[in-house]
Amino acid sequence: MRWLVTGAGGMLGRDTVAELTRRGADVVGLDRCALDIARVDFVERAFTVHRPDLVVNCAAHTAVDDAETDEARALRVNGGGPHLLARACAATGARLIHVSTDYVFSGAARTTPYPEDHPPAPRTAYGRTKLAGEQAVRAELPDASAVVRTAWLYGVHGSSFVRTMLDLQARRDTVTAVDDQRGQPTWSADVAARVADLGPRIGPDTHGVFHATNAGEATWYDLAREVFRGVGADPDRVRPTGSAAFPRPAQRPAYSALAHGRWQEAGLPPLRDWHAALHEALPLIRKESLRETP
Repeated sequence: MRWLVTGAGGMLGRDTVAELTRRGADVVGLDRCALDIARVDFVERAFTVHRPDLVVNCAAHTAVDDAETDEARALRVNGGGPHLLARACAATGARLIHVSTDYVFSGAARTTPYPEDHPPAPRTAYGRTKLAGEQAVRAELPDASAVVRTAWLYGVHGSSFVRTMLDLQARRDTVTAVDDQRGQPTWSADVAARVADLGPRIGPDTHGVFHATNAGEATWYDLAREVFRGVGADPDRVRPTGSAAFPRPAQRPAYSALAHGRWQEAGLPPLRDWHAALHEALPLIRKESLRETP
């Protein structure tokens, strides 16, 4: 079985290619330059050259704030791109895993995580465009696709809140972090491993929406404190603040924890607790950060 990973230059794309390679899979990773998923000629050429059996779409327009002022551009990639990939998969008999986001939900005040079948109600342009991609994939490939929603990603490569906190703890006496947004810090390597687990199972009995976030909940303030604690810094150097201190064009969800009930149907356990994932990831992220520092 040949895997094709789009968006292979990004955080999750890189981890997915690395995980599949580690498992000995036949995998091709294409970054944005090699495969613009919003262009039909690029998609057709990729399928003709590589003939994938299973596609993992990690490509996306992820500039959440920019999408508010140019929703058409975001929709071209987040909605149109998955549509083209799904059509190509349908034409060639390939299966598709499409990565989506917690932003498809409203983020309104809740006390329990969103189940996979909760009605979407995006409040941002980014969320609307990602929902359009989900809908296109499920319409074109109802029995041969999986939508994998994730959130609050951090990884060894690329920018993230965790990496920012690692940098700031070395340069500032104190930092502030938002304490009125709750979600699930999620290591991209854990999501990549779950995607690799899920791919071969996709078919008439295993398809639809799955939530791939590390278990538990936290605020950004909680996460920042845990980063400090994990590298031996005093977590009390982190000070709480509200969302109003960091105004953004796109409204951030106040609550975006996701439930994980559907993994049992696929014969897989939910992802592990976010604390355990973070403490395994921190030394690797720190090492990579130091390596990249001039």
